[in-house]
Amino acid sequence: MRHGRTVNHLGRTDSHRKAMLSNMAGSLILHKRITTTVAKAKELRKYVEPLITKAKSDTTHSRRVVFSYLKQKEPVQALFGEVIGKIAERPGGYTRILKTGTRLGDNAEMCIMELVDFNEIYTMNKKAAPKAKKRRGGGAKKKTVASPKAEEHTEETTEETKAEDNE
Repeated sequence: MRHGRTVNHLGRTDSHRKAMLSNMAGSLILHKRITTTVAKAKELRKYVEPLITKAKSDTTHSRRVVFSYLKQKEPVQALFGEVIGKIAERPGGYTRILKTGTRLGDNAEMCIMELVDFNEIYTMNKKAAPKAKKRRGGGAKKKTVASPKAEEHTEETTEETKAEDNE
């Protein structure tokens, strides 16, 4: 019986599956979008999202932990650089799976897996409509008291304009 064993083995040995997920995670981080099967994408989501959460704290330890999973230098640099710059305030849900239909050869369900904040179509609308500011009820705004120098300056300018008008 398979009590509590929720890992989808994807028809591979343990070492092959770990290597494949590591490579797919590196490709996703570098290219921001990959095309794969739905089953692989669901497993990749479980693999990548904890790494992105770990990368939010940019420490030497977290870099080493992420590198132990990804095993490549370029995806680690990209993750701690541009990816975290955009995802820093997001509390979770860093990836999106968009189903695209079935593959021609074996009829497997295919999808596009992407990092959420790197899709220009969805992020354009958020930039165009900023959030409305929330205000709590309060008294009237404070009036500013004009300085005496400003009053003298305005009196001088009005006398000069009257003299010019008379000429």
